[in-house]
Amino acid sequence: MMLVDTHCHLDFPKLGDQLAEVLARAEQANIKQMVTICTKVREFDKIVKIAENHDNIFCSVGTHPHYAQDEHDISVEEIIALSHHPKVVAIGEAGLDYHYDNSPREQQKAVFRRHIDVARQTGLPLVIHTRDADDDTVSILKEEMAIGTFPALIHCFTASKRLAEEVLELGLYISMSGVLTFKNSLELQDIAKTLPLDRLFVETDAPFLAPMPHRGKTNEPAFTVHTAQKLADLQERSLAEVAHATTQNFYRLFAKVPKLADRAGNNCT
Repeated sequence: MMLVDTHCHLDFPKLGDQLAEVLARAEQANIKQMVTICTKVREFDKIVKIAENHDNIFCSVGTHPHYAQDEHDISVEEIIALSHHPKVVAIGEAGLDYHYDNSPREQQKAVFRRHIDVARQTGLPLVIHTRDADDDTVSILKEEMAIGTFPALIHCFTASKRLAEEVLELGLYISMSGVLTFKNSLELQDIAKTLPLDRLFVETDAPFLAPMPHRGKTNEPAFTVHTAQKLADLQERSLAEVAHATTQNFYRLFAKVPKLADRAGNNCT
């Protein structure tokens, strides 16, 4: 059995400062592959370097909505050029965050649409961050899908059932984080019970949002297993079934990632 942490931030200090130990614990927990996510295009070099130095780590390129104001001048062409790197397997994270509003909403929308255009042109999946912005997220996704389809997922899903239904209808995927394990996440847990397993991922968003029983600690890829186990419990499945399905979903959407079976000569999934 193996799992993939589809969303972590290995460049952030609490992980990057002890990366060897973090990766060793991930290996012990059967987290065989990870995607370290870019939040600032202008810091892409340090993110891709982590991926370059480890066979089982891949990365994305993009601008988090918090930094849309700082990177509103980065063009589609610039992001596409960086996406050609063999270790870049996704675009983002990009989207809308109306909870903090660290960047003006109109700039967030413009940068979000720009990243959608990159995903459409490259075929790489767009990692979408959305918080307290369900209506505008759905509206933009529908408008952009009408222009031309693109692969995407909602990462760290904590939104409404309506948003889940809308994005699934558009052909997107949904990723569950450690929030799913929190005792006060009853509404999210009810939603997770009903979601099709063939459209789900698990992630940590490390170093944030450590799942139970590690809540309050620094999150890390090794903890992916707790979210997977909670998802399995909610859907009345085995952990092995959830691990297999989410890993296959990962290879389907993140098609640029070589399967471990292709490299090792045996079926790890």
